[in-house]
Amino acid sequence: MIVIIDYNVGNLKSVTGAFKRIGLEAIVSRDEKVIREAKGIVLPGVGTFPTAMKNLERFHLVSLLKERKEAGIPILGICLGMQILFEKGYEVEETKGLGFIPGYVSYMDIDEKIPHMGWNQLHKTQNHLLLKYVHENEDVYFVHSYMAHVSDENLVAYSDYGSTKVTALVQNGNVMGCQFHPEKSGKVGQNILRAFKEMVEC
Repeated sequence: MIVIIDYNVGNLKSVTGAFKRIGLEAIVSRDEKVIREAKGIVLPGVGTFPTAMKNLERFHLVSLLKERKEAGIPILGICLGMQILFEKGYEVEETKGLGFIPGYVSYMDIDEKIPHMGWNQLHKTQNHLLLKYVHENEDVYFVHSYMAHVSDENLVAYSDYGSTKVTALVQNGNVMGCQFHPEKSGKVGQNILRAFKEMVEC
């Protein structure tokens, strides 16, 4: 069972629909008992870093997510859900993140148009199970104004946006994150979610 965390900042319907398209019923919940029974956890997110963290605190989910991470449960963050996996973010104000992945998130202070919105190619920097069905240079869909700064050790794939190397996919053990939206990325996105499903089921 995969649980999509409901913390009032997620695009829950589109993420749930994406899993349904690959033949997996995902449960949307913030219930502690349900989350503890999950074999995989998805953190979606649309909004701001401080609001996301405040909501996780308000629903008593921070310590629970840390417990599940330590238990080795696969966790996938999407967009803002990926960003809060990091140690801190600088959106609106400096805010402490979950700290599951070393690094930080800051505004994309670049020459290109912000928000970064549209299709960009994925470039792999390491082999990872999440990309087992994805080929080099396949396109995924982005919508964001802030980006993660991460070490090469934790970077799985990036995209070029003009002259900027945008962190696209990250990992730290059983914790993974996509800056892009797999649920809006057509067949490529479905293949990424299918690989996550297999990681959860194995």
